[in-house]
Amino acid sequence: MTTATDRGVGPLLRAWREQRRVSQLELALRAGSSARHISFIETGRSRPSEEMVLRLAEHLDVPVRERNSLLLAAGYAPRYPETPLDDPSMSAVRAGMEQLIQGYEPYPALVVDATYNVLAANRGILMLLDGIPEHLLQRPLNAMRLTLHPEGLAPRIRNLREWRGHLLAQMERQIALRRSEPLRELYEEVAAYPVPEERDHDREPAEAVPYFALPLLVEHDGRTLSFISSISTFNTPMDVTVAELAIETLLPADPATVKYLQTLLP
Repeated sequence: MTTATDRGVGPLLRAWREQRRVSQLELALRAGSSARHISFIETGRSRPSEEMVLRLAEHLDVPVRERNSLLLAAGYAPRYPETPLDDPSMSAVRAGMEQLIQGYEPYPALVVDATYNVLAANRGILMLLDGIPEHLLQRPLNAMRLTLHPEGLAPRIRNLREWRGHLLAQMERQIALRRSEPLRELYEEVAAYPVPEERDHDREPAEAVPYFALPLLVEHDGRTLSFISSISTFNTPMDVTVAELAIETLLPADPATVKYLQTLLP
């Protein structure tokens, strides 16, 4: 297997630049350099400073994990640690996320990592998972498997084809951004799941609702609940673990869902 250090920092930076569809001149202007210097770095004629590697990575929107790889390829030590979430130094992060998702109740909220493993969830999420087979609830719980598996939430999602398409497109964008092999393997797994046959009442909602974003329409206890998904991440993270955390909240998209959840989870 070819490692980052085997390839050198120049080809890696060129690959990121081309993926972002940025010219050498445009990148040079953003980074306060020259197109000639960028060309020399990419061809290996010039070794960039540590500061230049980080500056170029920032302007190319390179994920924090991959910035460490660029630094290693250039002969420098990694800049960003990868601290386990259960480390004592991460107590403030854990407490903050728990407070956020618990405070969001009765509405569903969860925290996932870069491969959609569930790190924390509130009662709203647990309510949606009522009746899911035990084998899908084994650790590590994975949000994509739980949602798209034919024995998971998939049969309960009334607009499954649209929601599935949304999730797979989301994963495709993240694979392009992060170049993560574990994420690609997860994508190939869940994309291969069979899609349950569409039922007559899945084609149209029971009541016309003016949604402002694609809703998740999911059945629970004979009712159809409607949610809009929102995902939050940390700004300017200085740790790989924190950079890859995402907090997903499900906002009720109609008054009936609000009323039901407030009654069910007071």
